Amino acid sequence: MTDVIVLNGGSSSGKSGIARCLQAVLPDPWLVLGTDTLVDAMPASIQASDAGIEFASDGQVIVGPEFRMLEAAWIEGVAAMARAGARVIVDEVFLGGADSQKRWRKALGELRVLWVGVRCDSAVAAGREVARGDRVIGMAASQADVVHRGVVYDLEVDTEQAEAMECARAIAAHVG
Repeated sequence: MTDVIVLNGGSSSGKSGIARCLQAVLPDPWLVLGTDTLVDAMPASIQASDAGIEFASDGQVIVGPEFRMLEAAWIEGVAAMARAGARVIVDEVFLGGADSQKRWRKALGELRVLWVGVRCDSAVAAGREVARGDRVIGMAASQADVVHRGVVYDLEVDTEQAEAMECARAIAAHVG
C-alpha cells in the first residue's frame, strides 16, 4: 500500500493539477502538500533575505540556509504525517535534482513511496507560466530539466502529451 506519492517537476509542469485529479480518482482521502505550501507558510521576511528564498527576475530560485533549515523540518513533518496514517501527495520541485530526492528519501525512510516525474517541454511550461500570471517569468524554463537531473522515478508522465486527469489515472494504476 503506497503511503506517499512524490510528484516532482518544474514550475508550471502540471503537478498541482495532477495532484487534484489524484485526490478525485484515488479511493482513499489523500492530503496534497507541496513547495508552495511550504513557501506560503513562511514569514515574508524569509522571501526578502539572502538566507531565505529569493525569486530572481530571470526566474532563478536561490535558497539560503534559513530556508533549508525550515525545509528540512517541513520534510520531516510531512514524513511524520504519513507515518501517522495520512496518505500524502507531495507536489515538489527538486531544485537540487538528485540531492533533493536524497533528502526526501532519508526522511521518508521505510514508508512506501511512489516517485513520479512530471515532465513538460520547457516552452509549453513557459507558456503556462505566462497564462497563470502568478509566477516569475523564466522560472518554468529554468527548472524544466534541472529538477530531473539524477532523479530516479518509478513512473514518469508528460503533461504536454496527456491531460492532468489522464496522468492521474496512470499514476493511480501504480498506487498499491
